[in-house]
Amino acid sequence: MLHAAPRPDQAPGLDQAPRDTPPYRETASADWRALGTVVRLVVTDPRCLPEATGMLEADLAAVDLACSRFRADSELSGLRTASGRPVPVSPLLAEAIAVALRAARLTDGDVDPTVGAAMSAAGYDRDFDRIPRTGPPLRVTARTVPGWRDVHLEGRLLSMPKGTQLDLGATAKAWAADRSAARIATRLDCGVLVSLGGDIAVAGPAPEAPEGGWRVRVQDVTGSPDDPPGGPYALIAIRAGGLATSSTAARRWQRGGDVLHHILDPRTGLPAEPVWRTVSVAADSSADANAASTASVIRGRQALGWLTRLGLPARLVDATGVVFTVAGWPAPDQPAPDQTQSETPQK
Repeated sequence: MLHAAPRPDQAPGLDQAPRDTPPYRETASADWRALGTVVRLVVTDPRCLPEATGMLEADLAAVDLACSRFRADSELSGLRTASGRPVPVSPLLAEAIAVALRAARLTDGDVDPTVGAAMSAAGYDRDFDRIPRTGPPLRVTARTVPGWRDVHLEGRLLSMPKGTQLDLGATAKAWAADRSAARIATRLDCGVLVSLGGDIAVAGPAPEAPEGGWRVRVQDVTGSPDDPPGGPYALIAIRAGGLATSSTAARRWQRGGDVLHHILDPRTGLPAEPVWRTVSVAADSSADANAASTASVIRGRQALGWLTRLGLPARLVDATGVVFTVAGWPAPDQPAPDQTQSETPQK
């Protein structure tokens, strides 16, 4: 099952971060773009930053080459010529597909990696930065998604029905954040935060600060971590595991009068009803948090009870801006101040 991060009264876990704490001493960070999103790396020892940056850059380049739906030379794109035959895949792609199938199983198919063709039909057929934000009407109709249960991975041997196009976008970034944070912390013996858009993973010792954890600003307005918040937000401290935010507002485009977004309901092949503007979830890993946040967007109002039963702390913002919190999400929302120092998950 999906595992929650430990409660705030346990260590490590998730807690409210005071607004008036100074920036962390002895941390260092780097920011760049990769995998079509903003990358932020923070380490507790500045001496580790150059090597940690090189490790993360290499990891993300390898993930992109293995898992990209938009690169003609990626290993994932090469699967389209399999025509239903079992094919061997690399260890890296096998791990990424295994993570996607696990997410599908744990969310009862809400997060389904076989939505690739439906995603392309909806207009998301290239890196998001290259998608025109407006355009002529697009005929997008309900379609049958092949279904994750027909995708079989035995070790490194993959088989799936002819014509199936995998999309690992719902899981690969969170998995990559978990994988890289753990590798860097183990190799360099320091605390690490890796943020890939809305997917955050931490590993190693947390920063020494009054709140005893990585300070993260959660909001539903896309922006730089160094910008003042653009609206109500929650400032929390995370000491282990992962945090993910899924949004129907960040990656949107218009075709005719229709507003489309990148989170598809696999039962229809259409964008999920935008009941939630954003959903943020804390869990044992970024991959689990992301699976839960994405599934919650698809489940709509039913997500409140589902997350509560799982014990996953979450913050959900509906289409009108009303904020709901469940399962011990620690901090009430706060109005935007003039300035704050934080990490901002968005995707």
